[in-house]
This record gives sequence, C-alpha cells and structure tokens, in this order.
Amino acid sequence: MASPLLVVKNLIKYFRNPNSSFWGKEKWIKAVDGVTFDIYPGEIVGIVGESGCGKSTLGRTIIGLNKPNKGEILFLGKDILKTSENYRKKLSKKMQIIFQDPAGSLNPRRTIEETLMEPFLIHGVYKNSERKEKIRELIIDVGLDVYHLDRYPHELSGGQKQRVGIARALSMEPEFIICDEPVSALDVSVQAQIINLFQDLKKKFSFSSLFISHDLSVIYHISDRIMVMYLGRIVEIASYEEIYKNPLHPYTKLLINSNPILDIGGKKNNYLTNSEIDPNSKKNAGCSFSDRCPKVFEVCKQKQPILKEYNPQHYAACHLY
Repeated sequence: MASPLLVVKNLIKYFRNPNSSFWGKEKWIKAVDGVTFDIYPGEIVGIVGESGCGKSTLGRTIIGLNKPNKGEILFLGKDILKTSENYRKKLSKKMQIIFQDPAGSLNPRRTIEETLMEPFLIHGVYKNSERKEKIRELIIDVGLDVYHLDRYPHELSGGQKQRVGIARALSMEPEFIICDEPVSALDVSVQAQIINLFQDLKKKFSFSSLFISHDLSVIYHISDRIMVMYLGRIVEIASYEEIYKNPLHPYTKLLINSNPILDIGGKKNNYLTNSEIDPNSKKNAGCSFSDRCPKVFEVCKQKQPILKEYNPQHYAACHLY
C-alpha cells in the first residue's frame, strides 16, 4: 500500500467560551478533541456529523486557517505545523479548500477572470498569455462558458459561483483539496450536478480530498471511506459500504436511521428517544454520547472509549465492542 498523503495525529483545537467569567475559571469549547486519521493518494474521505460537531473546524485547521492547540499534521511525510511561512505559501499550491458559501468566498469587485488569475500571480507561474489560456481551460472544465470570465459574482447563480470556487481551487493542480460542505447551500438538483462534476474532475486531476458534509446521501455517493464525528471526536471510520451495511457505533446508527426515507406504513423511528444534543454532554469524563445512547452502561459514563479496529479497516470508539 502507498504511503499516506495526509496524516493527522491527535489534533486538538479549543476555543475560549465567550461566556467564561473574566475573574473565574476559563471555559473552553472542544471543537476538535484529539482527532487522528490518514488519507491516501487518490482517496476521497468523507466526514459526517451533526452541525456543531467540529467538521469544518477540523478542515480549516488542517488547511491552516485555524491554529491548533496541539497535534501533528503531516503532508507528504513532513509536519507542516513546524514549517516556515514561506513553506506554507508554497504548500498552498498542493493543498486547497472549497468553501461552503460560494458567494462569500468570491470578491464582489473582481471579475471571474481576475479571481482565477490571482493564484497564478501569487505563485508567479506561467507567462501572462499562458495564464489566460489556463483560465479558459479551467472555466470550461467546470462546466461554464468563456463569456462568464467577464462577469462579476453577483451576475452568477449559486451553482455557477461554486463552479468558479472549484476552478480556483484547481488552478494550481493541487494534490489535496478540503471540501467544506460545498453543496449544502445549493438546490438539490444543482447539488447532483456539482457532485458529478467533482467526481469527473477527480479523474482528470487525480487529487485526494477530505469531503465535509452533514448529508449522508452525499457522503455515501462520493466517498471511498467515511469518518463519523461527534462533539469533536471521531467515533467510527470505515468504507462507505461497511458504514451503511454494518454500522458499529450507536451514533452512526442514529445518523443512518435519521436519514429521510419513504415510509409507506408511517412507522415512527424510535431508535433514540432523546435526539437532541445535550449542552452538558462534554462535562462527564466518559463517552460524550453516553447521555443519548440507548445502550449506555456504567463504564460509558466513566471512561472515554478509544478508537480501535474491530473489523478489518473498520474502527469504532465504543465500549460495546
């Protein structure tokens, strides 16, 4: 097996709780709490979980938009947290991000051509005529016409703006792309178009990706492996087939059972009676899911489970196994 392209070890990112008392003890929000995983060349790893579980914070920390409190991020075998700013700038040619809000990620005062030209100017690659030709190729690759280059972001639809965001991420032909819920702000029909486009572009550009989403159907369609995240921790990792056919963690089962399906009989899903996140979940020393889990027992409230391999390439953090 090839060496991992990206290795994340015990990554921690805490934010100070704004409700902390100035004179009292500081409180912290554990957005990313000891996350470890790896991604191999050409692999798309999906990460799924409820809103607020830390998915986007994890992606932004890996790409360098957040500074972690602790941990290691190895890209091509080198810990990028211990490198210089100059190296990180060069690394941005190999690591890119596609943001959730396509409108917010584009400068409204710049045409699409100026937006796509910026990466080439920052890194000083190609001559001016070659840059323009590259931009034309990119805009066609993402399913837009050349005349869109003269338009401003407000003249494009949401799906067209996201296509521009994808083109910008691909401009330096990166080896790794973080997709931070790139289709969640789009209509369902447009979501399907963008997902199919992304898969076609993966074949052409041969990049790896961490694909963040709260939509199980999107994650299932696009991912080679899936990571399930709950309150800052990874609770299960497996192939997309294993996750859906043989989920181990009770939280994974909750997510799958909560996915909308056509129920002709009108039967109610009573898998969990408490389907809301308890704001006090992180206060106990044990499993953070213990207050919602239907199979909880005493050790769950006292000891945090460790992510272990229970089946080949199937990892779970649960005391049940």
